[in-house]
Amino acid sequence: MNGVGTGSYYTGATAVPVAKPFLMAGYDAPEGVEIRGRYDGEFAKILTRDALNFVAQLQREFKQRVRYALECRKEAKKREGDWVCAAVPPAVADRKVEITGPVERKMVINALNSGAKVFMADFEDALSPSWENLMNGHINLKDAVNGTISFHDKARNRVYKLNDQIAKLFVRPRGWHLPESHIFIDGEPATACLVDFGLYFFHNYAPFRRGQGAGFGPFFYLPKMEHSREAKIWNCVFEKAEKMVGIERGSIRATVLIETLPAAFQMDEILYELRDHSVGLNCGRWDYIFSYVKTFQGHPDRLLPDRFLVGMGQHFMKSYSDRLIWTCHRRGVHAMGGMAAQIPIKDDKEANEAALDLVKKDKLREVRAGHDGTWAAHPGLIPACMEVFNNTMGNSPNQIKTAKREEAANLTEEDLLQRPRGVRTMEGLRLNTRVGIQYLAAWLTGSGSVPLYNLMEDAATAEISRVQNWQWLKYGAELNGDGLGVRVNKELFGRVVEEEMARIEKEVGKEKYKKGMYKEASKIFTRQCTTSTLDDFLTLDAYNNIVVHHPKLTQSRL
Repeated sequence: MNGVGTGSYYTGATAVPVAKPFLMAGYDAPEGVEIRGRYDGEFAKILTRDALNFVAQLQREFKQRVRYALECRKEAKKREGDWVCAAVPPAVADRKVEITGPVERKMVINALNSGAKVFMADFEDALSPSWENLMNGHINLKDAVNGTISFHDKARNRVYKLNDQIAKLFVRPRGWHLPESHIFIDGEPATACLVDFGLYFFHNYAPFRRGQGAGFGPFFYLPKMEHSREAKIWNCVFEKAEKMVGIERGSIRATVLIETLPAAFQMDEILYELRDHSVGLNCGRWDYIFSYVKTFQGHPDRLLPDRFLVGMGQHFMKSYSDRLIWTCHRRGVHAMGGMAAQIPIKDDKEANEAALDLVKKDKLREVRAGHDGTWAAHPGLIPACMEVFNNTMGNSPNQIKTAKREEAANLTEEDLLQRPRGVRTMEGLRLNTRVGIQYLAAWLTGSGSVPLYNLMEDAATAEISRVQNWQWLKYGAELNGDGLGVRVNKELFGRVVEEEMARIEKEVGKEKYKKGMYKEASKIFTRQCTTSTLDDFLTLDAYNNIVVHHPKLTQSRL
């Protein structure tokens, strides 16, 4: 406890005399706001009274609209006409390669220095939202915006600092559905995305004003939307924030991830609602696959094949990508491609070259299709991705005016919903189980982005593993791709979990296995795979396991 000394204080019954007065440190929270996370002097610089009041105002004004939007996601409406979004700001016209990752301090520095055009700092799928991670993340981003961020790696005796030329910083807050249970506003958990947006914006909008006009930032990525109503709320939040601090309307710009199946039918409408604040849409391919299963969870004829077979070659995935490109370019904004999840394989040159070749082929497909940029999960992939886009696009910063893909206008509902093709195998079931448990174990211990089997796994890829297992169990899917011809049931799955847990222990080592939360992760993952009704989100169910409330600290003296 900070500031503890000796003194006398009142316990509620009798005064307890001690040597001298003392002051118990606590956050200076405005009325109605209660901080239940651990007190830290550095955190207090982020959680100032004014910053918390700013977040509380956003929460109070928009919480009912958020609830309504979440209740009404099934409804849809269309915007017609020849309108276009606000002009793409010169500062972010070139987004050929973007890197994503959590807001961990060393990662922020390395990503900004990576040579990518944009770094998307992620409070969502790549972050385990513990109190420590969130608060340290905001400290790191504030230091990054101010250009003062550094990191001393004691193990390597190396200091990391920003280069002269760095990537543009975009920030992804959490989705509308997630609470922030370390901050209560008016007696209930705050809306997580408003906390993430509000704290970052409040502390960092000022440096962007040097641009002197609309479109100079701050910049954001917006996840998990299903309907244009949710985009409209974000637009209102942006306008409110701009007005509250006195910056020009349209200064904030955001890219929306199209990562749910319902949103694929709302792309035009989403852009319309954000037209003064939009800089495009992104193909969030992993969450999109997850959403496909979730949307069709009641349809046994929609069973997915093994996870690695559900790529952009599937007709429904290609159609979704083509439709996004056409929609964005028609409205004058960027159409961003998907994630290259591969990571360098340091101890196997041949395997590394093969993985890099797959990345290049995927990026060549994207740029030829008309995408203006792409994502990578590791700095080691940036040069290869950049080379592909530069060789195809030359000096052009984007393809907004040159790659119209008019044939995509004729894509039908059936194109977007075509059943995926491919086989299901025992190894697919095992890999899903092994990856899902290991990711969740890491998430429970504070890591939201985890290298597993030469891929960078995050919450989106773990969700595919979970819902695919659930789908196969629910409908007794036949594993027909390896000649076994067996059907998935709870007994089979139970054996697989037991055997894969033994494999995990062997792979990570007994000591690490013992210290980790693998058994707890296995329980949560198994329950979610075998439940009769599919849970909406893996991490929403697991969230209470990482929430730690500390006693309310108050200032008092006799």
